[in-house]
Amino acid sequence: MKIVVNLDVMMARRKMSLGELAQKVDITMANLSILKNNKARAVRFSTLAAICAALDCQPGDILECVPDGEED
Repeated sequence: MKIVVNLDVMMARRKMSLGELAQKVDITMANLSILKNNKARAVRFSTLAAICAALDCQPGDILECVPDGEED
């Protein structure tokens, strides 16, 4: 199983740019981009909570567990 980050989906639904989200969450665009592109190996709960607050969503709206080989 692999955890897939669907941050780009939620950002599109909320019509929010990477720069705008980075500013609201107080995280660098580079680190947010790493998370958005599924390159992150970990995420702090405080960061996840801030992202969820900024996007008005739940962690399950951003994180998805998929079987190996099925991620896009």
